[in-house]
Amino acid sequence: MDEEFCEVVVTAADADWLAGCTRTLVEERLAACGQHIAPIRSVYRWQGAVHDEPEARVALHTRRDLLPRIVARTRELHPYEVPCVIALPLVGGDPDYLRWIDEETRRP
Repeated sequence: MDEEFCEVVVTAADADWLAGCTRTLVEERLAACGQHIAPIRSVYRWQGAVHDEPEARVALHTRRDLLPRIVARTRELHPYEVPCVIALPLVGGDPDYLRWIDEETRRP
């Protein structure tokens, strides 16, 4: 059952915007929950320059088969031209928690 689930990381410049986006994804049952960390410090290369900026980060817990919909929905909502949306597979966890993720997310 573990391989069915993933953690999806999304970052944004505005922590409040990211919390609202997370709420939308949870309300739409694309994710069971989102755990926020803010501020984080992102150092990255974009359009030939190195940037060092404060951002916020959320870890969404969801099913792997919902990843394409999460990517598409995040791209619709996100102010960045190319938002960070990456998925990390879950390799284990409390079976009851994983069952909860399954129950709180919709079927694709």
